[in-house]
Amino acid sequence: MLKAEQIQSNWETFLNNIETHISSPRKEKLLEFYKKYEERIVMMPAAHKKEYHSAFPGGYVDHVNRVVRCSLKQYELWKEEGVDTSTFTIEELVFSAINHDLGKMGDEEHASYIPQTDKWRKEKLGEDYMFNKSVPFASVPDRGLYLLQAHGISYTFNEMLGIQTHDGLYDDANTKYLKTFMPEQKPRTSLPYILHQGDLMAARIEFEMEWLPKLKGENSVESQNKNFTLTSKSKSNVKSKALNTVKSEGLKSMLDSL
Repeated sequence: MLKAEQIQSNWETFLNNIETHISSPRKEKLLEFYKKYEERIVMMPAAHKKEYHSAFPGGYVDHVNRVVRCSLKQYELWKEEGVDTSTFTIEELVFSAINHDLGKMGDEEHASYIPQTDKWRKEKLGEDYMFNKSVPFASVPDRGLYLLQAHGISYTFNEMLGIQTHDGLYDDANTKYLKTFMPEQKPRTSLPYILHQGDLMAARIEFEMEWLPKLKGENSVESQNKNFTLTSKSKSNVKSKALNTVKSEGLKSMLDSL
């Protein structure tokens, strides 16, 4: 699991990706948005269940940063193999990667993932978090796109398509975009495929990091269902110099309590 120092470092990398790859005026609007919801997003998990990827405090930002890295590496591979890079820009790819799972944050007032209160579900099903019933249902891509436009952050058609279809054919809603045999109906850019492969790569790596050591070394159901959260040993090491760089007192308090 992540220590406070790594959570803080990941957040700095997250903001730096915006600074580096996104042009004005969107850059300033994105930074304003993410800093507004910093305390929530920094500590968000990437999923509600430990059997999924990065379902721990700080897992969301850790995952998004990895998707950015993997997508850029996939871009280089596709470019080397002859993909038409004129159909999208690096900024579009990185913007889509940064915001592909934004809908997981919930709405302006409520977080999507909150601590699980059902002891049985937590211990037997590995659900450290549960879905917040205060948040009206929407798919992750739909909510993410809504949040962007609601805060005056524009996106291109390519970015909309990338965010909408980032789960590939794992999401049946993407069939109309990705499972068509008519040339004129196929995506006219490879951005959605590159982003999906970057996301898939990141999620698989996170699964392996979390689960392969446990599956190799611990065979009992009880061991595999253990509540893998920040350990007491981790908690004893979090008061580091990294906390001195945190401006938000609320966020500093949350990190210091890990």
